[in-house]
Amino acid sequence: MRNLLRILSIEDDPKDSELIQGLLEAEGIVCEVTRVDTQAVLVSSLEQGGIDLILADYALPSFDGLAALKLAKKTCPEVPFIFVSGALGEEVAIEALKIGATDYVLKTRLSRLVPSVVRALREARERAEHKQADEKLRRNEAYLTEAQRLSQTGSFGCNLSTGEMFWSEETFRIYGYDRSTQPSVERVLERVHPNDRLLVQEQIDRASRGGKDCHVECRLLLPDDSIKHVRIVAHASKNDPGIVEFIGAVMDVTATKNAEEKLRRSEAYLAEAQELSHTGSFGWDVSSGEIYWSPETFRIFEYEPTAKVTIELIMQRTHPEDRPLVQQLIERVSRERTDFEFEHRLLMADRSVKYLRVIGSPSENKDGWFEFVGAVTDITERKRAEEKVRQSEKELRQLLDFTPQHVTVLGPDRSRLYNNHAALDYHGLTLEEWQTADPDRLFHPQDWERLSREVYGKFLSGSSLDIEVRLRRRDGQYRWFLIRYNPTLDEQGRPTRWYAAATDIEDRKHTEQRLQDENVALREEIDRASMFEEIVGISPALHAVLSRVSKVAPTDSTVLITGETGTGKELMARAVHKRSQRSSRAFVSVNCAAVPRDLIASELFGHEKGAFTGATQRRLGRFELAEGGTIFLDEIGELPAETQIALLRVLQEHEFGRVGGTGSIRTNARVIAATNRDLEEAIAAGTFRRDLFYRLNVFPIEVPPLRERQEDIPVLVDYFIDRYARKAGKNIRRVNKKSLELLQSYPWPGNIRELQNVIERSVILCETENFSVDESWLSRQPRPAGPKSQLELSQKLAAQEKEMIEAALRESGGQVSGPSGAAAKLGIPGSTLETKIKSLNIDKNRFKTAGPLSRGI
Repeated sequence: MRNLLRILSIEDDPKDSELIQGLLEAEGIVCEVTRVDTQAVLVSSLEQGGIDLILADYALPSFDGLAALKLAKKTCPEVPFIFVSGALGEEVAIEALKIGATDYVLKTRLSRLVPSVVRALREARERAEHKQADEKLRRNEAYLTEAQRLSQTGSFGCNLSTGEMFWSEETFRIYGYDRSTQPSVERVLERVHPNDRLLVQEQIDRASRGGKDCHVECRLLLPDDSIKHVRIVAHASKNDPGIVEFIGAVMDVTATKNAEEKLRRSEAYLAEAQELSHTGSFGWDVSSGEIYWSPETFRIFEYEPTAKVTIELIMQRTHPEDRPLVQQLIERVSRERTDFEFEHRLLMADRSVKYLRVIGSPSENKDGWFEFVGAVTDITERKRAEEKVRQSEKELRQLLDFTPQHVTVLGPDRSRLYNNHAALDYHGLTLEEWQTADPDRLFHPQDWERLSREVYGKFLSGSSLDIEVRLRRRDGQYRWFLIRYNPTLDEQGRPTRWYAAATDIEDRKHTEQRLQDENVALREEIDRASMFEEIVGISPALHAVLSRVSKVAPTDSTVLITGETGTGKELMARAVHKRSQRSSRAFVSVNCAAVPRDLIASELFGHEKGAFTGATQRRLGRFELAEGGTIFLDEIGELPAETQIALLRVLQEHEFGRVGGTGSIRTNARVIAATNRDLEEAIAAGTFRRDLFYRLNVFPIEVPPLRERQEDIPVLVDYFIDRYARKAGKNIRRVNKKSLELLQSYPWPGNIRELQNVIERSVILCETENFSVDESWLSRQPRPAGPKSQLELSQKLAAQEKEMIEAALRESGGQVSGPSGAAAKLGIPGSTLETKIKSLNIDKNRFKTAGPLSRGI
C-alpha cells in the first residue's frame, strides 16, 4: 500500500501501539498511528475525522472496548474497527461483531493482524464503491424522472405474452392514476376519450398482431372532465426468448395543441381585425420583386385577389400628383433598406380619392434575402374628419368670442392657444400677453398648485375634469369660477385639443357657505351616535331624575347636570330639549374637553376672517348655530378662565362677540351644562369661577350611577341584548341566571357605557340562544357577602344613607349648604345632597328647631 494509512489506536500501552505499527510497516503498509487512552480524547479524535482504520484494545483503564466501538459506529460507521486485545473472550468477541466490529485479533496471535487489516480495508473500499454506484444510479433515476416531468413525457414497457406493463412516474401523472394502480391496456382505454377509443383500440390490435411499431395521437378524458392531448409512440422488439415487447413513450401535447388552436384563432382574428380597422399587410422581396398582399390590402386598392401585384400595379392606383413622391420613396428605401412611413392618395377607377398611410420595416428572411414587411391603412375617413374639424374650429372660434363664459383652447401639451374675448377682458390682457403670462397673474396662488397637479394627471389620461378655482380680475380681486376641461381625441384616443369653459360661481359659493354654516349643527348631530335610543329604567332613583327633567324642560332655565362618567348626562340634556318648546330647533352639543384651549372661544362664539392664523374666512360659532334651540356644554369644568368670562356674559346679558370681531351678537339659546367634576372643589382650587357656577346651577340634576340603580340592570341587559342581537342577526331567547347575578353584583365603575360595551361584546361571541357573560371581563375584587337579594341590599343601603343624612341635618340645624351645612359634613356637593334628600323623602325642615343655631337662641 503506497498511500499513508491513518490508524487510530485505542491502547493504554504505548509499546503495543508501536509494536502494531512495526508489524504493519514490515509488510509494506505505511501508516500513521495516533494513540488514545481516554474516552474524551477518543471522542475528539472521532469528531476530527480523517481516520482510515481503528485498532482497539478491549480492556482500558477508564472505559471498555465495547463503549469505544459504539462511539466509533455512531460517529464514523464506515471506518473498519478491529479489536487487538489479549483479554477478549469468545462471548465478548461475538457481541462485538454483532455491534459492528470488523474483526478481532488476539495479541498472542499478532500474525493474523496484517491479513485482517488488509481484508478490512478491502471490504471497506468495496462498500464505498458500491455505495457510490448506488448513489449514481439514484441520481440518474432522479434526473430521468425530472426530465420526464419537465418534458411532460412518460415512458412505458409492455410484455405481450404476460400482459405485464410498466409505467414511469410521469406516465401515471399524465393518465391521472395513483401510483398504486396496476398499469394495463384496459387502464389506458379507460382514460381515452370516447370519440377516440375505437382508433386507439385498432392501433393497439394492429401493433399486437404484427409486432409493429405504433404511433397514435388521441385525447384523454380525465375524472375531473378535463381533456388532455397525448402522443403515444411504441417500438416493438424481441427479447432473448423471442417474446415481443413494446417500449415507448407517452407525451402530453396539450399545450402544443392549445397553442395550435390559439394560432388558428389568432389568424382568423387578424383577418377580421384588418377588415374592421381598414388595415392590410404586405410583404415585398426586393431582390425578386415579389409582393404579397393580405385580402384587406386587395380590398383597399380595389383589385381582384387573383391579380399579380407589382410596383407598376401600385403606381396605377397612386394619385397622379403623388406618383413622383411614391416613386422616389420606393427607390430610396430599396437602396438604403431603412424603415419608412408616409401618406399618399389613391385615385380609384370611379375617380374617387382614398388616403393611405403606409408603414414598412426591412428584415432578412430565412433564406437570407432582403424584404420589407409592413401595413397599409385606409385613413380616408380620418382625413375627411380632420378637415371637418378644422372648419368647425374656425366657425366655433368666431362664435366663442361672443359668449359671456370664459372659453380657453389648449394644446395637447397644455400650451395656450386661444382665449375668448370675455376671458381676456376679465384678466385685462391681450391674447399675446395671456399666452406668456405667469400663473400668479391668472390664478389665486393657493389654487395654482392644486390646479396644476389635478390638470396634469387628467392631461396624461385624456379624461375630462371639473375644478373650482379663483381667477384674478384686472383690478387684482379674485372671484370663484368653475372650470370644465374636455379633450378632443384622435382615432387613437390621443388628445388633439383641450377646451376649457369657466363659469363665474362667486354668488353660488357664498350661498353654499351660508347653507353650510346653517346646517353644520344638523350634520354633526347625524354623525354623532347617541348613547341610547331612549331612556331605559324602572328604579326610583331614575324616576326621580326624570321627574325633575319633566319639570324643568318647559322652562328656559339653565340646567346643570352632574354625575359620574357614562351615566347618560348628554341623554338627559337631550330629554330636556326634546320636552321643551325649543324641540323643533337645533340641539348643538359641544365637548369642552375635546376642543383645544386656544380654539374653544372660536368654537363657541365663532370668529371673523383674519382673527388669527388660518382664519381665512368668517365662521359661525356654536351659539349662533343653536339660535332658538339648545346648546349643551359637556365637561363644563374644563373651560379655560378667559372663556368662562365670555360664557358668564352670555348667561347674564344674552350676548357675545366673535373672536376678532368688534360688535355684539344677541343670542336666544338655552344653556344646559354637564360635568363629572366637583365644581365646588374647583371653585375652592381657583380653577372655576364662583359666579359662573351660580349662573349655571339654576336647576341642578344629578344622574345617579348604575350601582345605585340595581333595579335597572335587568331591564338594561334585556334592552341591549335585543338591540345588538338584532344588529348581529342572532336569536337570543334567555339570559343565563348566573350571568345576570354577576351583572347585578358588579359595581360598574364605567356605569351604563361599560354595561353597554360588555353586552355588545357578549352578543358578538354568543353562539347559542342562551346569553352569558365571561366573568373575567368584570375585573374587580369580589364584593363582600350581603343580603340574600338585591332588593334587600338596596333597601338596607338606602336606610343607612337616610340615617347618615338625617344625622348630618340634625347637627347642622337643617342647613344643607355652606361651611357648616350638612353637605360639608358629609363631604358631598350641596346639589347632590338636595337630590338625595328628595329621593329619600327626608323633611329637612323638621331639623331646624333641633340644630345648634336654635339651641343658641
